[in-house]
Amino acid sequence: MTLADVKTALRVKTNAYDGEIESLMESAMQDLNLAGVEFDTVDDVVQTAVITYCKVRFWRVSDREYANLKKSYDEQKAQLSMATGYTDWGDLNE
Repeated sequence: MTLADVKTALRVKTNAYDGEIESLMESAMQDLNLAGVEFDTVDDVVQTAVITYCKVRFWRVSDREYANLKKSYDEQKAQLSMATGYTDWGDLNE
């Protein structure tokens, strides 16, 4: 996932917000890690969650739109944190 990918999703064409967007991308990945999500590379599922996180925090939207985007990100994070492909549950038989 690149800055350009996220800027496209946010519909941002200027470079004026690059620093803010990069910071949001890093915050999203750290937030996912805190929820137990582990990833070596960013696949489409993780990328979607990161973009949604950035939309929640970057776009200036109505309260209702904010709530919908936030709920969407929280659901994506919860699903990733429970998926065996994105977490390290260890050996559950021990």
